[in-house]
Amino acid sequence: MNARRNQRGVALLVVLWACTLLAIMLGGYAMLARTEGLQARYQFAQTQAYYAAEAGLARAIYGLQDPQVSQRWLADGRPYTVPFDGATVRVSAVDESGKVDLNSASPVVLQGLFRAAGAAPDAAQKLAIAVVDWRDFDAGKNVGLDVYTANGYKPRHSPFLSVEELQQVAGMTPALYRAIAGAITIWSGRESPDPNTAPPLALAAIPGMTPARVAQVTAARLNTTPGAGLFAGNGVTHSIRSEATMADGTRAVLQATVRLQGGRPGAQPYAVLHWREGDRE
Repeated sequence: MNARRNQRGVALLVVLWACTLLAIMLGGYAMLARTEGLQARYQFAQTQAYYAAEAGLARAIYGLQDPQVSQRWLADGRPYTVPFDGATVRVSAVDESGKVDLNSASPVVLQGLFRAAGAAPDAAQKLAIAVVDWRDFDAGKNVGLDVYTANGYKPRHSPFLSVEELQQVAGMTPALYRAIAGAITIWSGRESPDPNTAPPLALAAIPGMTPARVAQVTAARLNTTPGAGLFAGNGVTHSIRSEATMADGTRAVLQATVRLQGGRPGAQPYAVLHWREGDRE
């Protein structure tokens, strides 16, 4: 009798343990399914936001060369809002001719840019000389050689291949680079920025441009409409930033530098020179 009771007790314990194990397994599966469901929804929303941002880029490319001049977008950094498939897309474009070209800007313009970004006069002058030395084919100068030696490389003595390369120049600091990243280019070919589209820092770098004049030009732009005066046409190369935000807050940012070339027979409407996802510089 006792043996039978013991057997029944053991069987009951086995059943209880089995039920407990099954409950744990079912709970784990439920948690896994829930997690995978959340991940799938997030990935779907992120994909929607990404393609909405791409649509914003496409809309900007069309807007910059709209056949109706009165409807043409201005490439001076002002934001445009575009609704797209449940997303709100904010797009802005900046004409590269309004930026400081690392390969073409004069030392005076470079120095003005660095000073406008907060560098001391002496530091700005030395940095401008170092930039010119970096892009100069004359390898005999080597300004800041001690800095390059300490970091294990030398100036390339050829044109900058990207704006990011400026971070390697002697005297350039991370903080200063972050401050000027949106105001520099390698695609304008101009000695001085175009004041009609230059962002504030690049505008301040133009020789003879005082803070009062910068404020005056910036204020005048706010009252400018497409097709008016010098704004009747845009340049050829532009940096476009497109930020898409979904109803649930999911966000995607695309930044691209494009060269418009739709006027050439048989050519693609535009060429992508640089592409970056996210806000990082």
